[in-house]
Amino acid sequence: MQRVGRVLAMAAVGLAVMVTVADVAEARRAGGGFGSRGSRTFSMPPTTRTAPTNAAPIERTMTPQPAPSAATRPAGQSQTTTASRPGLFGGFGGSMLGGLMMGGLIGMLLGHGLGGGIGFLGLLLQIGLIVAAIALAKRFFGRGNQPAYSAPSAVVRNHPAASAAPSFRIPGIGEGIGGSVGAAAASSNRPSTPAKSAWDNDEIGIGQDDLEQFEAMLKQLQAAYAAEDYAALRRLTTPEAMSYLAEELSENATKGLKNEVRDVHLVQGDVAEAWHENGTDHATVAMRYESIDVMRERATGRVISGDPDQLTEAVELWTFLRRRGADWQVSAIQAVEA
Repeated sequence: MQRVGRVLAMAAVGLAVMVTVADVAEARRAGGGFGSRGSRTFSMPPTTRTAPTNAAPIERTMTPQPAPSAATRPAGQSQTTTASRPGLFGGFGGSMLGGLMMGGLIGMLLGHGLGGGIGFLGLLLQIGLIVAAIALAKRFFGRGNQPAYSAPSAVVRNHPAASAAPSFRIPGIGEGIGGSVGAAAASSNRPSTPAKSAWDNDEIGIGQDDLEQFEAMLKQLQAAYAAEDYAALRRLTTPEAMSYLAEELSENATKGLKNEVRDVHLVQGDVAEAWHENGTDHATVAMRYESIDVMRERATGRVISGDPDQLTEAVELWTFLRRRGADWQVSAIQAVEA
């Protein structure tokens, strides 16, 4: 028991350390996602050339988790729960064992037992003999009733292949993008329609103006976050996304830290999916960008983490939301595994 206690104590300490490290590591551009993607909050966005691996799931959200429907239940699982076959210790076997044990207890209380005077030792002997007999019978009769297991069925999402999906590269300031978009559209064999753009899974037709606005918002939000400009963050993000960013800034201030983000440069980007629901446009965009990102001690300016002289690269999925007659706002951010 002492050894088990020590093992459990060590496991608890290890778990606490892991949680602490995860809490420290979880930042605006690392760890799980936050915000809302409307009805697609809990579905994985398609992979793209910019983000060929799956994004982190959205863990912090105010969107309620949908209840599993009949369509999402595993195959072969009926809506009603069927009664399982009772085991050897259930049904008659359980009743018999319970009766024998109760009889032994009553016999012990009355001063009798196996042999009429053994008492508690007789009770233990009776229980041991019964358990051994039942275990032997279970092994003997259970050999021919081994269940046959079928191979697990995998649910495969119908995502486009990263290498086959057309993509665009959002350039830096003043670089222009018309040529790359034109080439992508020309290479597509599908007839162009007003509701489609050069990317698969784009149901609303993201245009050049939208792309330029997404790039500008990437830099504006990073600058507002570093400057702790709450007014700018409220303008650039939805109230839900703003609440999470404000929470992170408050935690940094409580710990005496300040996040410095500068020299943001977008390297590559493409549209993962864009859709319309409930009078609102949504666009999830994969963006690979470079920046100087360091954490400093608020009082002294000492660097706690990061390199102030070295650009670091990050790949994230940003979801933008646009209500009718309003500008785009950031509604969710998800990290992508490198």
